Amino acid sequence: MGRKTLRDAKVLVTGAASGIGRATALAAAAAAAELVLTDIDAVGLDTTVADIRAAGGRVAVAEALDITDYEAVRRFAERVHTELDSLDVVMNVAGTSVWGTVENLEHKHWRRMVEVNLMGPIHVIESFVPRMVRAGKGGALVNVSSAAGLLALPWHAAYSAAKFGIRGVSEVLRFDLAQHGITVHLVVPGAVDTPLVRSVEIVGVDRADPKIERLTTAFTQHAVAPEQVASAILRGIEHNRFLVYSSFDIRFGYWWARKFAFPYEFVMRRSSARFSRLLATTHS
Repeated sequence: MGRKTLRDAKVLVTGAASGIGRATALAAAAAAAELVLTDIDAVGLDTTVADIRAAGGRVAVAEALDITDYEAVRRFAERVHTELDSLDVVMNVAGTSVWGTVENLEHKHWRRMVEVNLMGPIHVIESFVPRMVRAGKGGALVNVSSAAGLLALPWHAAYSAAKFGIRGVSEVLRFDLAQHGITVHLVVPGAVDTPLVRSVEIVGVDRADPKIERLTTAFTQHAVAPEQVASAILRGIEHNRFLVYSSFDIRFGYWWARKFAFPYEFVMRRSSARFSRLLATTHS
């Protein structure tokens, strides 16, 4: 069954204060969904809610919370279910990023990536999806992973730990939830022009170093607008696509990695070596 449209659907969007989450909330509102929104940024969340309502959209529930706090997510779910009953669409968009080589990454970086980008979505899934199953009305689950959940990008080990993890969760739930009419959609964007991309923490390097500035500038130049990702998400639900790409380069890169394993490994090794040389020159 699944969802073909968001019209009158009860839709949860996490990370709704900014970036992809905000753009997706606005797009879902424009598609006549009834929204449930959350973000750790209370001020940004209030702005999103105000903008949606000013445009005639519907926000049924909005609450600022930290998705890494399971009890907070559980209480939020209880409130939502009391007011709205089961949801139709759950979108895990909230996330954060840290880059760095293994010798520079600290335990806190690994833990933060897993807590926010993997356990956070799991808390949401655990709190909302079983109610959808029991309701028997079908629906959709959207999990935002990353190109770093498909490809071995340099300096992304901690980030990929979580993004590959949510990819695995999604692949299993894709089949487990199909019998209940709930479709699963894994969003795998590359660079997206959000505050997160422009301020991403790169452990062990000086962001002001000209070489690092050129690297981050080049990365940002390939970034797509968050509205483009939001549109891809809505199309992915409409057309029941499991992998939801926001740009051709990631689609091609993943296809190439699967079809041409040896060249892929060669390029990844060369890329990693290039990044390591860059790191060495910034420390010299």
